[in-house]
Amino acid sequence: MDHMALFKRKATGKSGEWFYCLSHHTVEEGPECPARERLGPYATRAEAEQAMDTARERNERWENDPRWNEPAPRDETE
Repeated sequence: MDHMALFKRKATGKSGEWFYCLSHHTVEEGPECPARERLGPYATRAEAEQAMDTARERNERWENDPRWNEPAPRDETE
């Protein structure tokens, strides 16, 4: 008997929640894949289909946000 199968972690989620699987490059409802391999949840399938574009756009905004690019504070003890 395979005891490891008893401890296999099942992905959790609800019907109607949509995810983008980073491993399979597909949209899934539920989810089907583990959390470390997916983005979401999204309210609609269309939002999940755009997950990579959304992530890319957010990363660009953060990289260009002056609050993230402030110079490090000077150490007054130097």
